[in-house]
Amino acid sequence: MLCFSSKNQSTSMAASTVSHSFIFLLLLLSASVFADTGMIGINYGRIANDLPTPEKVVALLKSQGVNRIKLYDTDSTVLTALANSNISVVVALPNELLSSAAGDQSFADNWVQANIFKYYPSTKIEAIAVGNEVFVDPKNTTKFLVPAMKNLYNSLKKNQLDSSIKISSPIALSALQNSYPSSSGSFKSELIEPVIKPMLDFLRQTGSYLMVNAYPFFAYTANTDVISLDYALFKDNPGNVDSGNGLKYTNLFDAQVDAVFAAMSALNFNEVKMVITETGWPSAGDENEVGAGEDNAASYNGNLVRRVLSGNGGTPLRPKDPLNVYLFALFNENQKTGPTSERNYGLFYPSEQKVYEVPFTQAELDNGKSTPVNGNKSQAPAPTGDENDVSKAKVGQTWCVASGNAGDEKLQKAIDYACGEGGADCRPIQDGSTCYDPNTLEAHASYAFNSYYQKNSRKAGSCDFGGAAYVVTQAPRYGNCEFPTGY
Repeated sequence: MLCFSSKNQSTSMAASTVSHSFIFLLLLLSASVFADTGMIGINYGRIANDLPTPEKVVALLKSQGVNRIKLYDTDSTVLTALANSNISVVVALPNELLSSAAGDQSFADNWVQANIFKYYPSTKIEAIAVGNEVFVDPKNTTKFLVPAMKNLYNSLKKNQLDSSIKISSPIALSALQNSYPSSSGSFKSELIEPVIKPMLDFLRQTGSYLMVNAYPFFAYTANTDVISLDYALFKDNPGNVDSGNGLKYTNLFDAQVDAVFAAMSALNFNEVKMVITETGWPSAGDENEVGAGEDNAASYNGNLVRRVLSGNGGTPLRPKDPLNVYLFALFNENQKTGPTSERNYGLFYPSEQKVYEVPFTQAELDNGKSTPVNGNKSQAPAPTGDENDVSKAKVGQTWCVASGNAGDEKLQKAIDYACGEGGADCRPIQDGSTCYDPNTLEAHASYAFNSYYQKNSRKAGSCDFGGAAYVVTQAPRYGNCEFPTGY
């Protein structure tokens, strides 16, 4: 994240032949940046005067099970501390060195020798981020980007590191001209020929990936009238259907990522992969930074970790591509300029204590340390009296709907129960009846669940169905079907 920039909303395994040995295949698998399930890393920024030493930071990362970090430079003390830690590292060539790296191959050679070759392989450097959000750099360094990337790649090749260390550059979503709906995603026309096409062509030729910084927080806080907080925080919500391709989105993060995929596809670069090199949510902000706060930050990052590590695939547009994400950031950085949020993206205080509870590994999720999908506060209105009776909520009416993430098998079993021994009135979702259309499992399940919920006086526990349902405070709408509000 560049302090001066504004934010807008908006992996391939080598084939193995039968003759390859099993050990060699394992080496290929371990060397690949991309795995069958997604990965979580953390950005380690250091614009602060109160941070722990790099040695303490490495110990902290290891204690939390974090095995990937991204830096914003090639600081010697940090890279030395990371040696033999088994933590994979993305390093960076700062924007101010782009012109030198672009204009002089010997400069690039010397930089690689001093900042990469000196530490590798003891320090597991896996990629170089060439610049950061270059297109919004006020010093206008865009024209140097691709030449610098090529020169650095040539330097890696001279040292036989080109197959081990990738070259890319993080772009902000402000590089998009269109981002909504996701299917209409496109790059700014003035960037396409000079830099976007050459960069994507370079990434394709070198087997690298596009680095993207995506912040749903900025899209939400600028559009609270049209974007729901639940949609931004990966909480249960009705979702949005893309009018261009018919795909349903249940969170803003997926929609932003797919807007970039669509923009690449429009230029015929479908095979280029993507890594989200920055994303996060501030735990504090100014009065006009709507949504900033610890609970929301815990929900966003916790639910994103679950989303990435679930093994359920990628985005609606690229379901087979696992999500690979670096959270922003490791620490609150007290010397960053700009709004209050800029100094409050940290997952940890400089004291090494967590700002809020968030899991980083599958083991933590399995042990129940995950942030609940709906965060620390119930999605239903707060009760005024009996805690077990949601019907006494401050806002008069609630409904029960199906979770689109529950899976078809769980939804079908829940429908069978609700319409059977549960006593729900499921006649309206029979073929030819008023609520048969849309003929989808989620729509039918929502109607059946709500009927059961209303018949049971909206009591706590009557909208659960083994985690397949949740309470909403706005009347659901599927086609022309009206959901009952009581019996």
